[in-house]
Amino acid sequence: MNLRHIEIFHAVYSNGSVSAAARALNVSQPSVTKVLRHAEMLLGFPLFERAKSGLVPTEDAHTLFAEVAEIQTRVYSLRQASQNLRHGRGGTLRVSALPSLSLSALPDAVARFLRDHEGVSFDLQTVHHDDMVRKLYERETDIVVSYEVPPAAPVSHRWLGEGELVVLYREADMPDAPPRIPLEMLRDRPFISPIQSGPIGRLLSAELQRVGVELNEIVSARTFYIASALVKAGVGMTIVDNFTAEAARAPGLAFRPIQPPLAFDIHAVHLQNRPPSGLATAFLKVLSEVIEAL
Repeated sequence: MNLRHIEIFHAVYSNGSVSAAARALNVSQPSVTKVLRHAEMLLGFPLFERAKSGLVPTEDAHTLFAEVAEIQTRVYSLRQASQNLRHGRGGTLRVSALPSLSLSALPDAVARFLRDHEGVSFDLQTVHHDDMVRKLYERETDIVVSYEVPPAAPVSHRWLGEGELVVLYREADMPDAPPRIPLEMLRDRPFISPIQSGPIGRLLSAELQRVGVELNEIVSARTFYIASALVKAGVGMTIVDNFTAEAARAPGLAFRPIQPPLAFDIHAVHLQNRPPSGLATAFLKVLSEVIEAL
């Protein structure tokens, strides 16, 4: 299948009929039908079946669409970049960040950066540690903002700042909390266990083992935001990074850093053969300033 076949298939699948696809692409119905039939001939299997309600995708079409949708997204990004260059705009920065940074530090940095760089556009994604190298290799993103630099991968990184683990709790559950909370204070309290993998999970697990504290884990949450929502609902208290805690801030909730401090580094990771452009470097400077201010 070439890009024209992919475009037509994507349009028919998304719009549910040849006529709707033709309108979406601003072409004639016969041309859509012709390209679609040619695609099916090349593939050797039908993509749609006719029904009273219109065209119904086959099981093979459902499988193929997952791959086609990703290609269409990349083609759209290419077209957008071409338009930006044609109109003299500043270009597109493709940045991915961990979820904990995507609802606080990253939006603040983007807003601040755009005030001085009006022509720049952003393509933003969330990413998890296990997927960051793949996204860089496959050019889905140019920079990943992460707590960890993948070992044994052809990547480079720039240090952006530090984060810290904090206890997130309802003020009613711990009204006399000290400025910093030792892990011993959490013993026997209902505790929502956050992610146990990744650099944050390993940091917390190592400290709990070092001080010999076993927490009363009543719920295990796979994301920091689920853990934060459970705290809001009164299930218990949790330990998250300060960025997640800041994003979850609400009346009746509070957070305090741990004693002794449990800090971690934040890096901008990129492929060794694709260093950040001057524009990206300027944005990373702003992001670093936002991180340090939180």
